[in-house]
Amino acid sequence: MYELGLRDEQIFIDKASGKDFARIEYQKLLSKLERGDLLIVKSIDRLGRNYEQIQENWRMLNKEMGIDIFVIDMPLLDTRRDKDLVGVFLSDTILSLLSFVAANERDNIHQRQSEGIKSAKARGVQFGRPIKKPPKNFTELVRLWRKGKLNFKEILEQTNLKQATFYRRLREIKKYS
Repeated sequence: MYELGLRDEQIFIDKASGKDFARIEYQKLLSKLERGDLLIVKSIDRLGRNYEQIQENWRMLNKEMGIDIFVIDMPLLDTRRDKDLVGVFLSDTILSLLSFVAANERDNIHQRQSEGIKSAKARGVQFGRPIKKPPKNFTELVRLWRKGKLNFKEILEQTNLKQATFYRRLREIKKYS
């Protein structure tokens, strides 16, 4: 972006998902924009990935706020030029197409992710943190702890469990005893 003559304070980097426009950096950007400014976006999917919201935000920025928009990887999406009826029509058509592609790609990513998770689960892959199992002598250590022969710190050290995990395992053995 520096090759475009921008200064650091004019560059907003948004690493959040483009699923909606309630992103912190995007909201900061909106608060800085004024009528007549130029918003430069690397690609339309960096603006967002929700078809309706891209359309809505584009119109709000361009028509209501008077902000020009330039999409680097799609030079046809440049509201600074071709402001006649044909130019506006072409920009709107291209925006609609690219917004659809961005939203469709997001849906495809979710579908592939769901299929991958389903396939992994079918193969027995476990998700989340590994389950921390208590030692084999857990019930004996609990008995000693309850009799006061071990204090709480000692039982945590001997079981090699954190407090929350210890209590969780304690509830589990109560269920089965």
